[in-house]
Amino acid sequence: MTTTYLVDGKPMTEAEFAQRLRERYMEDPPEGYTREEISRMKDDDILDMDYFLNE
Repeated sequence: MTTTYLVDGKPMTEAEFAQRLRERYMEDPPEGYTREEISRMKDDDILDMDYFLNE
């Protein structure tokens, strides 16, 4: 089963959403992370990081 996210009214797959988050966090990395670390993160790690940063 594929998870679908609704972002700005547009359905996205989990991989598409993770890539969008990765690009956003690479532009402005959260404290304690580097752009390189974020670029190497797996999709699940990006999604988890976003969840905990916005909890």
